[in-house]
Amino acid sequence: MERIKVEDVSYSYISKYQKIDALRQVSCSFDEGKLYAVIGESGSGKSTLLSLLAGLDLPSEGTIYIDGEDLASMDRDAYRRDKASVVYQSFHLFPLLTALENVMYPLELKGVPGREARRRAMDCIAQAGLPEKILRQYPKMMSGGEQQRVAIARALAAEGDILLADEPTGNLDTENEEIIAGLLLECAHEKGYTVVLVTHSLELARKADVIYRMKDGRMMRYDR
Repeated sequence: MERIKVEDVSYSYISKYQKIDALRQVSCSFDEGKLYAVIGESGSGKSTLLSLLAGLDLPSEGTIYIDGEDLASMDRDAYRRDKASVVYQSFHLFPLLTALENVMYPLELKGVPGREARRRAMDCIAQAGLPEKILRQYPKMMSGGEQQRVAIARALAAEGDILLADEPTGNLDTENEEIIAGLLLECAHEKGYTVVLVTHSLELARKADVIYRMKDGRMMRYDR
């Protein structure tokens, strides 16, 4: 089933001195139950596309549909709260909250009672393959791989079935890259999520069901 449809989308950054066409008439679609990888050099438009899919900005031209509804007409805060979760390369964990508190946060935003939020957060942390001792640790006490898995656990706790990941293994070693790739594949194939990841890693991209390549703001299907 098609969850996201991108139709003739263009996006430009305009400054006092120049106009940069980050995306040029991009059209593609993303189905439920599949993992998609978007590859390309720095500046090719990958992260811009992910930002638009997350509703953090709107296209200059064209339309993005979520379940057939124009994203521009939706409450985009509610969209990110209820449907779409974003995993950032820089983790974006709250430094003064423990791992458990970070993962509980989106549940508390939804009004889930404390005891239930705690139980569900602990389940998500376990799914991310993290030991129980991590629950009480603050981000500065964790390795990069542990922080990234906490970030993914938080995205799972949010229970949106669209998962958008920006360079989720960019700073990680091979072992942690494998763990996170496995988590993303599990979200797609076992939970039915629509998972879109942006990556420089062709090895990681090859684990995806579909690979798109971006160059100079244009998108094409990548043949393995």
